[in-house]
Amino acid sequence: MATQDRHYLCIDLKSFYASVECVERGLDPMTTRLVVADPERSDKTICLAVSPAMKALGVRNRCRVFEIPKDLDYIMATPRMALYVERSADIYSVYLKYLAPEDIHVYSIDEVFMDVTDYLSLYGCSSRELGERIRADVLATTGIPASCGIGPNLYLAKIALDITAKHSPDFFGELDEESYKATLWNHQPLTDFWRIGEGTVRRLARMGIHTMGELAMAPEEPLYKEFGIDAEILIDHAWGIEPVRMEHIKAYRSESHSLSSGQVLMRDYDFDDALTIAKEMADGVALDLVRKGKVASNVSIWVGYVMPKEVRDAARAEGGMRAWYRAIPSSGGTHRFPSPTNSRDAIHAAVVALYKENVDPERMIRRMTVNAGNIVDVGSSGIQLNLFDDEERLASENARQKAVAAVKARFGANAVFSGTDLLPEATGLERNRQIGGHKSGV
Repeated sequence: MATQDRHYLCIDLKSFYASVECVERGLDPMTTRLVVADPERSDKTICLAVSPAMKALGVRNRCRVFEIPKDLDYIMATPRMALYVERSADIYSVYLKYLAPEDIHVYSIDEVFMDVTDYLSLYGCSSRELGERIRADVLATTGIPASCGIGPNLYLAKIALDITAKHSPDFFGELDEESYKATLWNHQPLTDFWRIGEGTVRRLARMGIHTMGELAMAPEEPLYKEFGIDAEILIDHAWGIEPVRMEHIKAYRSESHSLSSGQVLMRDYDFDDALTIAKEMADGVALDLVRKGKVASNVSIWVGYVMPKEVRDAARAEGGMRAWYRAIPSSGGTHRFPSPTNSRDAIHAAVVALYKENVDPERMIRRMTVNAGNIVDVGSSGIQLNLFDDEERLASENARQKAVAAVKARFGANAVFSGTDLLPEATGLERNRQIGGHKSGV
């Protein structure tokens, strides 16, 4: 079957977190003024979601609390991530009433792609009618409104959702390659298009390219010189082409794997206090490896220091997350183990050593990540054994870690913790009560 003969839906739950909070209060998600943000944090905290009614008043999504006009009357809802995960699972159950899991790709907690090609004859309807049926079922089941994009490939379905549906009174958008060229080749800003960030827009602008139509007609050689292999994606998308299909996504397996723990600290930490955080994160990564039956070939640490005001202002002026992260002063390092391990002692010692070797003791710290790299299953073939390992000690430690993981799995992440977690600068116990760095609500 040709690409043009396929039918994809991209469904997005409108202002998902905010809509859940409205439904829980018996309020209309489309007309209620509500933001999801933690009132216990400063007014610089980011709003996780704002309701459509707030957006209509000019309040942008993921703004900071202090940016909301002071004269607006609205509800501030404390994040309840556990509830949002539960509602997302409820909605996925609705999807499964219509499609098999292999034809659904969960893109995020509030967005999915669906290949409905083989279901249209079964239900005797068009892709638009099936999308409406699914969307109506989600609304009836959970009270959550949704938007839907329809297209002959994944990219056009996504663009139909992100751009066309937003300007449609019924929250539906539909594109094919011809209507895409006719209606969106002159659309601006380019950042409205999937996978095009502000940095890419600036690089294209230097080449005299400001629209998708100009990108489609541009000579390819300069594009490949500027963007490398990524130019192929830009050119395809300029023409509304996307060769990747659902079966390719389902079949994809990463060649390398890692396991990370990262956090943005709630205040500026000095060298000694941040070392406590590094130890907590090292212990957490080691326990996660044991729980998942994995071993790691290396461990690394990265710290981001407090940004000077002039650097922060310059990054905001340049715009985009890449510019922001590029501006963060940072340092870090990597330790390679003689043989892959999930030993808590080995990982803890390596992280502490990396921290002391690489972190500037004179600078305040605001961000930290600990990463276990090149992870494989315990007992995988090809693992080089270390003749100097104390196998009896490692086996005892591993058994202890498995017992801790089992207790945490049954009674909660804070059922067992170390003395370090009780230090005033520690964050582990509070983070264990969070989901995705935000309050779980339980």
